Amino acid sequence: MGETRTIDSVLFLCVANSARSQMAEALARHLLPSDVVVQSAGSEPSRVNPYAERALAEKGLSVEALHSKHVDTIDPDPVRLVVTLCAEESCPVFLGQAERWDWAMPDPDRKHEDLTDGQRLGFFRIARDWIEERIRRELLPAVTP
Repeated sequence: MGETRTIDSVLFLCVANSARSQMAEALARHLLPSDVVVQSAGSEPSRVNPYAERALAEKGLSVEALHSKHVDTIDPDPVRLVVTLCAEESCPVFLGQAERWDWAMPDPDRKHEDLTDGQRLGFFRIARDWIEERIRRELLPAVTP
């Protein structure tokens, strides 16, 4: 018999579900096997950040299916792994028996900084590339039998 996969469902969490967790969801859907369920959510959902959409589009990833969701709308039973991406803010609580990983990283939006369009997009590119590397290095081996 083949090895069984222990992680077949992952949930990425941050506060607004607008940037970090959305990029993680899109990248994970692209990089992980298609039978792994990938979701994202937040405690204060808003909208998908346009800079996150641009950063993902630069990698050829579609953002059409992405939308901001509240953590309470996620069924905890099938979720096997929760990855939190919050750093300076309080990450949402997810009730369930899932394993938890903390990939704390600053919000790339940097709302309170006076940045040019290019500078702001640069922070989203850094976040996107960092998340992609973590998915490749840590998550992909955990879901691939």
